[in-house]
Amino acid sequence: MAKYFDVHPENPQPRTIGSVADLVRSGSLVAYPTDSCFALGCRLGNRDGIGRIRTVRELDDRHHFTLVCRDFAQLGQFVHIDNKVFRAIKAATPGSYTFILPATSEVPRQLLHPKKKTVGVRIPDHVVAQALLAELGEPLVSSTLLLPGEEEPMTQGWEIKERLDHVVDAVLDSGDCGTEPTTVIDFSGDEVEIVRRGAGDTARFE
Repeated sequence: MAKYFDVHPENPQPRTIGSVADLVRSGSLVAYPTDSCFALGCRLGNRDGIGRIRTVRELDDRHHFTLVCRDFAQLGQFVHIDNKVFRAIKAATPGSYTFILPATSEVPRQLLHPKKKTVGVRIPDHVVAQALLAELGEPLVSSTLLLPGEEEPMTQGWEIKERLDHVVDAVLDSGDCGTEPTTVIDFSGDEVEIVRRGAGDTARFE
């Protein structure tokens, strides 16, 4: 049965955030809010958690997982960024964007695209997500909480708790966070590619 944590959207209670971070550290799979949708998240290197995300979402090995990072210093540990790309990403973050970039050796193999050796990264503009990342001290391996066969992600924490009670270990809820997933920009090739148009404005990348 999943634990349910309700926090204030602007001033999340530190003790509650600490409890959720402890669960992540212990190997739990959590549902948490971001600036686009709810996401499923687990600790970096948690093979069981990553496998559970694949199972819940019915993902194949070509799916790009996302490392949700607190800031650029953290993001830079996990992807290779040249100066031009750095400036473009810096101007768009924090925000509702996921960027696909070549991964460094810090990224576990099971997170990489099997051919491209790339990974998704993002820095969310969301108080509660940022509080959890700050407490955790490392990125969350994440994927949008969009269930197979459904067109839109769930937006209510209580509904996630109700439907995924035996699938996730915890739900962190701070109210409605929207249904539109991030805009995905691929910087790994010779040309910038807009993979998915979502919550982030694509004009700056076109």
